[in-house]
Amino acid sequence: MIPLNVSLLLSAALFAIGVIGFVIRRNAIMIFMCVELMLNAANILFIAFAQAYGQIGGQIFVFFTITVAAAEVAIGLALIVAIYRSRHTLDVDGLNELHG
Repeated sequence: MIPLNVSLLLSAALFAIGVIGFVIRRNAIMIFMCVELMLNAANILFIAFAQAYGQIGGQIFVFFTITVAAAEVAIGLALIVAIYRSRHTLDVDGLNELHG
């Protein structure tokens, strides 16, 4: 059994890496991956607390989080592909206008 503090540290480290990547990256794909990393860090935290307290609620919440993340991936990648086809770049600094 993994101690709770190890899971907390792992989750905090992954979330911090995701936040730092989200803030400093300019590529839409990398930003998207950092958001997914932050979601996975939260899932690790939910599972760790569910296991530590013997409750199944955290595991159920992770199931719904993964479902929402899958929908986010489908819609997010479709938007990224559409933006790339119209702008020929994935640099988020140039995406401040709604028209092409």
